[in-house]
Amino acid sequence: MNARDEDPIAISERELTSMTRDLQDMHEDSMVEVRDNMASLTDRLAGIAQSQASRRSLLFGSLAVAGVGVLAACGSNSSGGKVASGSTSPPSGSSPYMGDLKVVALAAALENLAVAGYGLVLSNAGKGAYGKVPPAIAEFATVVQKQHRDHGAAWNSVLKGAGLPKVTGTPLTIAPGAVSALKSAKTLGDVAKVAQGLESAAAQTYVFAAANVSDPGGIATAASIAPVEAMHEAILLFVLGQYPVPNSDIGISGALQPSALTA
Repeated sequence: MNARDEDPIAISERELTSMTRDLQDMHEDSMVEVRDNMASLTDRLAGIAQSQASRRSLLFGSLAVAGVGVLAACGSNSSGGKVASGSTSPPSGSSPYMGDLKVVALAAALENLAVAGYGLVLSNAGKGAYGKVPPAIAEFATVVQKQHRDHGAAWNSVLKGAGLPKVTGTPLTIAPGAVSALKSAKTLGDVAKVAQGLESAAAQTYVFAAANVSDPGGIATAASIAPVEAMHEAILLFVLGQYPVPNSDIGISGALQPSALTA
Protein backbone atom coordinates (compact mmCIF):
# COMPACT_ATOMS: atom_id res chain seq x y z
CA MET A 1 0.00 0.00 0.00
CA ASN A 2 1.20 3.49 -0.81
CA ALA A 3 2.45 5.21 2.36
CA ARG A 4 0.46 8.28 1.43
CA ASP A 5 -2.76 6.25 1.76
CA GLU A 6 -1.81 5.77 5.43
CA ASP A 7 -1.63 9.49 6.07
CA PRO A 8 -5.00 10.05 7.80
CA ILE A 9 -6.03 13.32 9.35
CA ALA A 10 -5.89 13.42 13.14
CA ILE A 11 -9.59 14.23 13.53
CA SER A 12 -12.68 12.63 12.04
CA GLU A 13 -14.14 13.86 8.78
CA ARG A 14 -17.35 14.70 10.63
CA GLU A 15 -15.43 16.94 13.03
CA LEU A 16 -13.59 18.65 10.19
CA THR A 17 -16.80 19.19 8.24
CA SER A 18 -18.44 20.74 11.31
CA MET A 19 -15.44 23.04 11.86
CA THR A 20 -15.49 24.08 8.21
CA ARG A 21 -19.17 25.04 8.45
CA ASP A 22 -18.51 27.07 11.60
CA LEU A 23 -15.61 28.72 9.79
CA GLN A 24 -17.85 29.63 6.88
CA ASP A 25 -20.41 31.23 9.21
CA MET A 26 -17.62 33.18 10.92
CA HIS A 27 -16.28 34.37 7.58
CA GLU A 28 -19.66 35.52 6.29
CA ASP A 29 -20.34 37.45 9.49
CA SER A 30 -16.92 39.10 9.37
CA MET A 31 -17.29 40.08 5.70
CA VAL A 32 -20.31 42.24 6.55
CA GLU A 33 -18.04 44.34 8.79
CA VAL A 34 -15.17 44.16 6.31
CA ARG A 35 -17.25 45.58 3.46
CA ASP A 36 -18.57 48.41 5.64
CA ASN A 37 -15.07 49.27 6.82
CA MET A 38 -13.63 49.01 3.32
CA ALA A 39 -16.03 51.64 2.00
CA SER A 40 -14.85 54.29 4.45
CA LEU A 41 -11.24 53.13 4.17
CA THR A 42 -11.32 53.52 0.39
CA ASP A 43 -12.62 57.09 0.59
CA ARG A 44 -9.98 58.21 3.09
CA LEU A 45 -7.02 56.48 1.46
CA ALA A 46 -8.04 57.74 -1.98
CA GLY A 47 -7.63 61.27 -0.67
CA ILE A 48 -4.26 60.41 0.82
CA ALA A 49 -3.09 58.81 -2.43
CA GLN A 50 -4.08 61.91 -4.42
CA SER A 51 -2.21 64.12 -1.97
CA GLN A 52 0.89 61.93 -2.26
CA ALA A 53 0.68 61.99 -6.05
CA SER A 54 0.46 65.78 -6.03
CA ARG A 55 3.52 66.04 -3.79
CA ARG A 56 5.47 63.66 -6.03
CA SER A 57 4.53 65.69 -9.12
CA LEU A 58 5.64 68.88 -7.41
CA LEU A 59 8.90 67.25 -6.31
CA PHE A 60 9.78 65.90 -9.74
CA GLY A 61 8.75 69.17 -11.35
CA SER A 62 11.13 71.02 -9.03
CA LEU A 63 13.89 68.54 -9.80
CA ALA A 64 13.35 69.04 -13.50
CA VAL A 65 13.64 72.82 -13.15
CA ALA A 66 16.76 72.40 -11.04
CA GLY A 67 18.18 70.04 -13.64
CA VAL A 68 17.67 72.63 -16.41
CA GLY A 69 19.52 75.21 -14.32
CA VAL A 70 22.45 72.88 -13.75
CA LEU A 71 22.64 72.03 -17.43
CA ALA A 72 22.51 75.71 -18.39
CA ALA A 73 25.40 76.44 -16.03
CA CYS A 74 27.40 73.45 -17.28
CA GLY A 75 26.29 73.38 -20.90
CA SER A 76 29.68 72.38 -22.23
CA ASN A 77 32.78 70.67 -20.98
CA SER A 78 36.33 72.05 -21.03
CA SER A 79 36.95 70.79 -24.57
CA GLY A 80 33.83 72.46 -25.89
CA GLY A 81 31.82 69.26 -26.25
CA LYS A 82 28.17 69.08 -25.15
CA VAL A 83 27.33 67.49 -21.78
CA ALA A 84 24.78 64.69 -22.11
CA SER A 85 21.46 65.57 -20.50
CA GLY A 86 20.30 63.48 -17.58
CA SER A 87 16.87 61.96 -16.83
CA THR A 88 14.57 63.50 -14.25
CA SER A 89 12.28 60.44 -14.15
CA PRO A 90 11.74 58.67 -10.82
CA PRO A 91 13.59 55.37 -10.29
CA SER A 92 11.95 52.57 -12.27
CA GLY A 93 11.90 50.26 -9.24
CA SER A 94 10.02 52.64 -6.93
CA SER A 95 6.80 51.26 -5.43
CA PRO A 96 3.48 53.01 -6.08
CA TYR A 97 2.35 52.01 -2.58
CA MET A 98 3.16 54.23 0.39
CA GLY A 99 2.13 54.46 4.06
CA ASP A 100 -1.08 52.64 4.92
CA LEU A 101 -1.55 51.77 1.25
CA LYS A 102 1.62 49.69 1.35
CA VAL A 103 0.12 47.65 4.18
CA VAL A 104 -3.04 47.24 2.09
CA ALA A 105 -0.95 46.00 -0.85
CA LEU A 106 0.95 43.66 1.49
CA ALA A 107 -2.32 42.16 2.70
CA ALA A 108 -3.58 41.71 -0.88
CA ALA A 109 -0.34 39.96 -1.88
CA LEU A 110 -0.50 37.68 1.16
CA GLU A 111 -4.09 36.71 0.35
CA ASN A 112 -3.09 36.04 -3.27
CA LEU A 113 -0.31 33.76 -2.06
CA ALA A 114 -2.78 31.79 0.04
CA VAL A 115 -5.19 31.49 -2.91
CA ALA A 116 -2.37 30.26 -5.15
CA GLY A 117 -1.13 27.87 -2.48
CA TYR A 118 -4.48 26.20 -1.88
CA GLY A 119 -5.03 26.10 -5.64
CA LEU A 120 -1.76 24.22 -6.08
CA VAL A 121 -2.71 21.80 -3.32
CA LEU A 122 -6.15 21.11 -4.80
CA SER A 123 -4.63 20.60 -8.25
CA ASN A 124 -2.02 18.18 -6.94
CA ALA A 125 -4.62 16.35 -4.87
CA GLY A 126 -6.72 15.88 -8.00
CA LYS A 127 -3.68 14.25 -9.65
CA GLY A 128 -3.24 11.82 -6.77
CA ALA A 129 -0.04 13.45 -5.48
CA TYR A 130 -1.03 12.82 -1.85
CA GLY A 131 -2.78 9.51 -2.27
CA LYS A 132 -6.41 9.26 -1.20
CA VAL A 133 -7.66 12.63 0.06
CA PRO A 134 -10.68 12.60 2.41
CA PRO A 135 -13.57 14.67 0.99
CA ALA A 136 -13.63 16.80 4.15
CA ILE A 137 -10.05 17.92 3.48
CA ALA A 138 -10.89 18.92 -0.10
CA GLU A 139 -13.95 20.82 1.12
CA PHE A 140 -11.91 22.65 3.77
CA ALA A 141 -9.24 23.65 1.26
CA THR A 142 -11.85 24.87 -1.22
CA VAL A 143 -13.70 26.91 1.41
CA VAL A 144 -10.53 28.47 2.79
CA GLN A 145 -9.25 29.30 -0.69
CA LYS A 146 -12.48 31.19 -1.42
CA GLN A 147 -12.22 33.08 1.86
CA HIS A 148 -8.69 34.20 1.00
CA ARG A 149 -9.93 35.23 -2.44
CA ASP A 150 -12.69 37.31 -0.81
CA HIS A 151 -10.15 39.01 1.46
CA GLY A 152 -7.78 39.69 -1.42
CA ALA A 153 -10.56 41.19 -3.53
CA ALA A 154 -11.57 43.44 -0.66
CA TRP A 155 -8.04 44.80 -0.20
CA ASN A 156 -7.63 45.26 -3.95
CA SER A 157 -10.86 47.24 -4.06
CA VAL A 158 -9.21 49.74 -1.71
CA LEU A 159 -6.18 50.04 -3.99
CA LYS A 160 -8.43 50.51 -7.01
CA GLY A 161 -10.44 53.16 -5.18
CA ALA A 162 -7.20 54.97 -4.37
CA GLY A 163 -6.27 54.99 -8.05
CA LEU A 164 -3.46 52.48 -7.59
CA PRO A 165 -2.83 49.19 -9.44
CA LYS A 166 -4.31 46.05 -7.96
CA VAL A 167 -1.95 43.39 -6.67
CA THR A 168 -2.58 40.50 -9.05
CA GLY A 169 0.36 38.21 -8.27
CA THR A 170 2.33 37.17 -5.20
CA PRO A 171 5.04 39.87 -4.91
CA LEU A 172 6.37 38.75 -1.54
CA THR A 173 9.82 37.72 -0.38
CA ILE A 174 8.34 34.55 1.16
CA ALA A 175 6.47 33.44 -1.96
CA PRO A 176 9.22 31.38 -3.65
CA GLY A 177 9.94 29.42 -0.48
CA ALA A 178 6.27 28.75 0.24
CA VAL A 179 5.54 27.58 -3.31
CA SER A 180 8.64 25.37 -3.29
CA ALA A 181 7.60 23.78 0.01
CA LEU A 182 4.11 23.02 -1.32
CA LYS A 183 5.51 21.55 -4.52
CA SER A 184 7.80 19.32 -2.45
CA ALA A 185 4.99 18.12 -0.14
CA LYS A 186 4.35 14.38 -0.43
CA THR A 187 1.65 13.82 2.19
CA LEU A 188 -1.38 15.61 3.58
CA GLY A 189 0.62 16.18 6.75
CA ASP A 190 3.33 17.96 4.76
CA VAL A 191 0.72 20.15 3.10
CA ALA A 192 -1.02 20.95 6.38
CA LYS A 193 2.28 22.04 7.98
CA VAL A 194 3.06 24.48 5.16
CA ALA A 195 -0.50 25.80 5.11
CA GLN A 196 -0.47 26.21 8.90
CA GLY A 197 2.67 28.31 8.63
CA LEU A 198 1.10 30.57 6.01
CA GLU A 199 -2.10 30.97 8.01
CA SER A 200 -0.11 31.81 11.14
CA ALA A 201 1.85 34.47 9.23
CA ALA A 202 -1.41 35.89 7.85
CA ALA A 203 -3.09 36.14 11.26
CA GLN A 204 -0.03 37.76 12.82
CA THR A 205 0.36 40.16 9.90
CA TYR A 206 -3.19 41.38 10.40
CA VAL A 207 -2.56 41.91 14.10
CA PHE A 208 0.59 43.85 13.18
CA ALA A 209 -1.40 45.88 10.65
CA ALA A 210 -4.11 46.71 13.18
CA ALA A 211 -1.44 48.13 15.47
CA ASN A 212 0.55 49.99 12.84
CA VAL A 213 -1.80 51.52 10.28
CA SER A 214 -3.19 54.96 11.06
CA ASP A 215 -6.59 54.77 9.36
CA PRO A 216 -9.47 53.66 11.65
CA GLY A 217 -11.10 51.75 8.78
CA GLY A 218 -7.87 49.88 8.11
CA ILE A 219 -7.51 48.99 11.77
CA ALA A 220 -11.09 47.70 11.94
CA THR A 221 -10.72 45.71 8.73
CA ALA A 222 -7.52 44.01 9.84
CA ALA A 223 -9.09 43.27 13.23
CA SER A 224 -12.11 41.69 11.51
CA ILE A 225 -10.05 39.42 9.25
CA ALA A 226 -7.40 38.31 11.78
CA PRO A 227 -9.73 35.95 13.73
CA VAL A 228 -10.75 34.18 10.51
CA GLU A 229 -7.10 33.58 9.60
CA ALA A 230 -6.49 32.36 13.16
CA MET A 231 -9.42 29.95 12.77
CA HIS A 232 -7.83 28.58 9.60
CA GLU A 233 -4.65 27.89 11.54
CA ALA A 234 -6.50 26.34 14.49
CA ILE A 235 -8.31 23.86 12.23
CA LEU A 236 -5.05 22.91 10.53
CA LEU A 237 -3.49 22.28 13.94
CA PHE A 238 -6.38 19.93 14.76
CA VAL A 239 -5.78 18.17 11.43
CA LEU A 240 -2.12 17.74 12.43
CA GLY A 241 -3.10 16.34 15.81
CA GLN A 242 -1.95 19.41 17.72
CA TYR A 243 -4.54 20.86 20.05
CA PRO A 244 -4.39 24.65 19.59
CA VAL A 245 -3.88 26.27 22.97
CA PRO A 246 -6.48 29.03 23.47
CA ASN A 247 -4.77 32.39 23.29
CA SER A 248 -6.58 35.70 23.39
CA ASP A 249 -3.49 37.47 22.10
CA ILE A 250 -2.13 36.58 18.66
CA GLY A 251 1.57 37.39 18.53
CA ILE A 252 3.36 39.33 15.81
CA SER A 253 6.79 37.70 15.82
CA GLY A 254 5.87 35.88 12.60
CA ALA A 255 4.17 38.85 10.95
CA LEU A 256 5.31 40.04 7.55
CA GLN A 257 6.64 43.58 7.51
CA PRO A 258 5.84 45.99 4.66
CA SER A 259 9.41 45.45 3.44
CA ALA A 260 8.35 41.92 2.45
CA LEU A 261 6.33 43.44 -0.40
CA THR A 262 8.38 43.47 -3.60
CA ALA A 263 5.87 45.34 -5.79
